[in-house]
Amino acid sequence: MSATLNWIGYKTLVRKEVKRILRIWGQTIVPPAITMTLYFIIFGNLIGKRIGTMDGVDYMTFIVPGLVMMSVITNSYGNMVSSFFGAKFGRHIEELLVSPLPSYVIVAGYVSGAMVRGLMVGSVVTMIAMQFTDIEIHNLWVTFSIALLTSILFALAGMVNAIFAQKFDDIAIIPTFILTPLTYLGGVFYSISLLPEFWQKVSAFNPIFYIINGFRYGMLGRSDVSIGTAYVIIILFVAILGSVCLWLVHTGKGLRS
Repeated sequence: MSATLNWIGYKTLVRKEVKRILRIWGQTIVPPAITMTLYFIIFGNLIGKRIGTMDGVDYMTFIVPGLVMMSVITNSYGNMVSSFFGAKFGRHIEELLVSPLPSYVIVAGYVSGAMVRGLMVGSVVTMIAMQFTDIEIHNLWVTFSIALLTSILFALAGMVNAIFAQKFDDIAIIPTFILTPLTYLGGVFYSISLLPEFWQKVSAFNPIFYIINGFRYGMLGRSDVSIGTAYVIIILFVAILGSVCLWLVHTGKGLRS
């Protein structure tokens, strides 16, 4: 019986999140699509013609995986941090905490909702990219699994941010000063081989570097790191953040007033 109740609770949370995403599609889907279109036009089309090729492929094609992952990262994170903090700010998260739903169902419900937005926007960006360049997926399983794990990872990161945030300004600090720099320095627009040796070593400590290169391998068959290493790093961070989120929700730390 408890399994049935947990399933109903999970579906309710996911349905609520998906309805929220679709209800305000002008804020959740359209802006990232427009932003990525501008990236393709400016960096891929205009600047790309001067660069030529990168890592053996046309520059426009080279930046596609990075831009798709950028959209998945920012939208998975953004959906979670805004939705969960909204629930916390409105005090209706407390109703979930006192409900019979176990912590893992609450975490899974919100994470699944954030994943829907991240993967949805990633799919839209991929379709936009196909209007600018020809894309032949090198390995569909790697492409999908990396995107899925990435959306889970940054949904969990967004939950941690939302739990510790005290005001709306706090939910913008990490995306602005940590997430955005790491994303741009993760190899979206360049191959790590172009960097001096010191900065290549520094990049090895950037988890987004492994995400982008893992996804680039799935799409183009090219990567600056082994695909096995990319999986290990991503799964390790998912496990760590997942454990942290479960503990925070279970204890109510940062959520109970």
